[in-house]
Amino acid sequence: MSDAAPAWVMPSETAPHDCTWMAWPSQGYTLGDTPDEVAAARRTWAAVANAVTAFEPVRMVVVPADVEVARAHLHPDVEIVTAELDDAWMRDIGPSFVRSADGTRLGAVDWVFNGWGAQAWASWEHDARIGALVGGLAGAEVIGSPLVNEGGGIHVDGLGTVLLTETVQLDPGRNPGLARADVEAELARTIGATHCVWLPRGLTRDYDEFGTRGHVDIVATIPSPGIVLLHEQQDPDHPDHAVSRALRELLEDARDARGERFEVVGVPAPRTVADAEGLVDWSYINHLVVNDGVIACTYGDEHDDRALGVLAEAYPGRRVVGVDARPLFDRGGGIHCITQQQPAL
Repeated sequence: MSDAAPAWVMPSETAPHDCTWMAWPSQGYTLGDTPDEVAAARRTWAAVANAVTAFEPVRMVVVPADVEVARAHLHPDVEIVTAELDDAWMRDIGPSFVRSADGTRLGAVDWVFNGWGAQAWASWEHDARIGALVGGLAGAEVIGSPLVNEGGGIHVDGLGTVLLTETVQLDPGRNPGLARADVEAELARTIGATHCVWLPRGLTRDYDEFGTRGHVDIVATIPSPGIVLLHEQQDPDHPDHAVSRALRELLEDARDARGERFEVVGVPAPRTVADAEGLVDWSYINHLVVNDGVIACTYGDEHDDRALGVLAEAYPGRRVVGVDARPLFDRGGGIHCITQQQPAL
């Protein structure tokens, strides 16, 4: 990568936020087909938003027809802005916020969004415009990018390190013909990445029909420089047991942008290994860091308290709040997937 100073830098999620952005579920697979599914989606998106409001402002993008129902579910402090949507995964359809190198200007990287690699079930006519829309509403300088990417496909430490997976950015359905060097050059230009740590893959279920093909934000994250939290499937009969072990070996050999090795901290997967659809990819890694807090996935599982304790140790001084994420994972994601932080200047 270039040694030139980056024009833009993506701060760590632990840096102070101005607000968190979300999108309200309004149609399709995310909302569900039955009245019970619709109610569960609305309750869960609202539970996450309302939990975040205890720590920082929330701005919710809502389709005009759903403003009344959204308002009925949301804390009065949640600000509603209207726009048409296809889905409600703000981490992926929204921009990745960055700051100028001197910290005085806010930028918003508007990745190309094509339905997680042009998935047959996905639509993205409206969602493809949300990155630029949210960036503009935030008062940011919108930074266009030709790279097909989603916010759930990257995690940064704020010092130039980025975690990503080969099956996302190098996915033929996203960026056919691009090599690692091409992706790395674009990440250097847009988010100030000076060192990429490529994971070979994500969790097993994420490659099913409604998966993302390997998003890193259910696999690993960087709570502070030099530390990696890693999803650790402890059941040897689950295929992610082998995935976790391989990723640990890779990360323990890897170095960050400073040239230093990582300390890899395992976060135990839930004891539950399957639901009605098959083996689960439920993950405590898919949490959102907010001002003075962490909004974490819970599953009504015996490992919930243990995992939230690991998160509390990883984020000292922050209050960890659990929200039942099973209705989110039923739809293909978690708390991190439906949120996007806007850093403070």
